[in-house]
Order: sequence, then structure tokens, then C-alpha cells
Amino acid sequence: MMPFKITQKHEECIGCGACVAIAPTDWKMESDKATLIGSKKEGDLLVKTIEEVGSNKDAESACPVRCIKVEKV
Repeated sequence: MMPFKITQKHEECIGCGACVAIAPTDWKMESDKATLIGSKKEGDLLVKTIEEVGSNKDAESACPVRCIKVEKV
């Protein structure tokens, strides 16, 4: 199985919480923005590699500002 990479443009997040509601094992609210749990900061992105995409594609689709990207590595 191919791993997936999730990236989030954290500063663009408006804190709607859709990703947290859809994929709570990978997302949490921290102050007024959603944060990718277990991610590393790379420039202006939060980045995490996962084996199972889970609900993260749905979280990507639900994000109103499109600051989440999920892609195969």
C-alpha cells in the first residue's frame, strides 16, 4: 500500500472545524485553527505522512478554504 501525504496551509485555516468533525484521529482544534495531529512544520505548511487515508480525503473536500491537500506519495 502506498502512503499518503497530508499538507495543511495552517495560516489559511479559518477554524470551521469540518476536518476535526470528519477525521478526529488526525485533526484537532488548537485555539482558533485546526491542526494536523503529529505533523511537522515545513515552511508555511504542516506535513504528515500516513499509511491509511481514512477520512482525510473527505476532510480535504469539506475544507471551505481548501487549505488541506491529501496526495499519494
